[in-house]
Amino acid sequence: MSLYTITGAQLAFGHVALLDHADFSLEAGERVGLIGRNGAGKSSLLKIVADLSKPDDGLVTRQQGLTSVYVPQEPEFDTDDTVFEAVAAGLTHARALLDEYDVVANQLADEPEGPAHDELMSRMNTLQSALDHSDAWNWSTRVATTLQQIGLNGEARVGSLSGGMQKRVALARALVVQPDVLLLDEPTNHLDFEGIRWLEELLVSLRAGLLFITHDRAFLDRVATRIVELDRGRLLSYPGNFSAYQTRKAQQLEIEQVEAAKFDKLLAQEEVWIRKGVEARRTRSVGRIARLVQMRNERAERRNVQGNVKLDVGQGEKSGKIVAELTDVTKRYGSRTVVDNFTATVMRGDKIGFVGPNGAGKTTLLKMILGELPPDEGTVRIGTNLQVAYFDQMRAQLDLDKSLADTISPGSEWVEVNGQKKHVMSYLGDFLFAPERARSPVKSLSGGERNRLLLARLFARPANVLVLDEPTNDLDIPTLELLEELLTEYDGTVLLVSHDRAFLDNVATSVIASEGAGKWREYVGGFTDWQIQRDRSQQMAQDAQKEAVKEAAPKDSGAAAAGRKEQRAAKLSFKEQRELEALPAQIAALEAEQKTIGAQLEDGSIFAKDAAEGTRLTARYAAIDEELLVAMERWDELESRRK
Repeated sequence: MSLYTITGAQLAFGHVALLDHADFSLEAGERVGLIGRNGAGKSSLLKIVADLSKPDDGLVTRQQGLTSVYVPQEPEFDTDDTVFEAVAAGLTHARALLDEYDVVANQLADEPEGPAHDELMSRMNTLQSALDHSDAWNWSTRVATTLQQIGLNGEARVGSLSGGMQKRVALARALVVQPDVLLLDEPTNHLDFEGIRWLEELLVSLRAGLLFITHDRAFLDRVATRIVELDRGRLLSYPGNFSAYQTRKAQQLEIEQVEAAKFDKLLAQEEVWIRKGVEARRTRSVGRIARLVQMRNERAERRNVQGNVKLDVGQGEKSGKIVAELTDVTKRYGSRTVVDNFTATVMRGDKIGFVGPNGAGKTTLLKMILGELPPDEGTVRIGTNLQVAYFDQMRAQLDLDKSLADTISPGSEWVEVNGQKKHVMSYLGDFLFAPERARSPVKSLSGGERNRLLLARLFARPANVLVLDEPTNDLDIPTLELLEELLTEYDGTVLLVSHDRAFLDNVATSVIASEGAGKWREYVGGFTDWQIQRDRSQQMAQDAQKEAVKEAAPKDSGAAAAGRKEQRAAKLSFKEQRELEALPAQIAALEAEQKTIGAQLEDGSIFAKDAAEGTRLTARYAAIDEELLVAMERWDELESRRK
């Protein structure tokens, strides 16, 4: 039996139907990812499931005694509370029952036998049953255990925590309830890569039913067991993760287009027939007229696929070949070193992703690359003719009281993009803003719509260097994919800070990653390539350390001598002799292949021309390292046995 079911739900704001006879169910243990366009009604549906709002019409059924907990995008706390108090707030109802139980117990002790005593006893039994059911007797232990599992300090003040740690507190407050259904709205917001990985592991291990909204495609792939898409008022279910959804969705849209085209062709034929005149006395003609009327109604009620954002960035004049050159730069804040002895060169056309935990210094490094912040040590040489456009994750560039039109083109009704004039209404339409909303204030927009407006403002200005600080927050998946395509084809330089792993993989040609203690290192490729190279480097360092320990350990001289004598005595077989002779040529061939691949990857252009080929070459470059290591070790072993 389903934990939760919605049948024939309807919900509308004004003339827009967010839910149009929608059906939905959630089974025990399911992890459902809810996706859809910005403004489609995903958060509204989540609140209906959380019982925080009601649909205009439709049947909602829940299992008896079902416990659900809703975690909003921006959780609210009393900043003066400790983390323990904030998490314990999730058990407010249980603690209230416990307090009432204590009051009733005291009253019962003073009440003589009689009707009042019996009434108190009945209430006490009811409370005891409720406390047993909710396991409220040990609420303090439950809070402490949850804090330990999530890695939180219960004595810390909530107001002193970062956005990512506050998100963990909100999750702890939800999990301490031990809900049957967990509802999460954009759970990855404010989390860095480690935080997202931690959350993935946590959610995959949960036994509760899970319904969550996210635009993070890698997160959907890792966590979701089913994708539900809110599309034109209907809820469409796709078993499997996001990759499986993409395949089935493409097939469905293709079928839908074919069916719509057939319907429209038949309707056009019937319209031609009706204009030629009808023999009204014939029953067949009367039926045909009725069918035509029905077809007209169906065509009028059809909700077409919403158009995509039309992205086109204003190309500035070309910058110099070198955008920035950093040599041994160091930056400190007090006793903390944010950037330590970092050297790099940013070339025109580079698309660089900056990755690292929150507070690592990504913004500081960006400002030094752009010449906005001088280093404490080292030199920064800035290139010529730079036209920089910023995308700010805090949306500080938006005046909330200004209208959308004034935000895009203050004092003018025209926007110039790539040398062509465009009316501001038409330009806003490219970003899915209806003409009637052009005079609305910015403060009336949702988070995703504000991000779209900021993109519209950014791309309306000529630039040859784009600085994008968390551009993917609140953007729906179709807009994300279009933005990826635009940035891939963009001729200028892109400096990108993002926690969206798929976005980094699809856009970045190199990654500058924080390695702790102010150390930064540049890697070729996107996020996945960085992970592979980083893990390999760490493994090699660990192996070298083990080897050093082994070399430093005292050796039994007698045993060592016997071992060497035994090794010398071992003769090479004919096959091993041939293998030894072939190894130098094999090693030389591998080194030559690696050098060739390194030259192809060096300037990053391969990723702009053919991202798949760039990824393949990066993986092959890493694999050659392993093959060379194996070949060298084998050559050393055979050579030592031959002597």
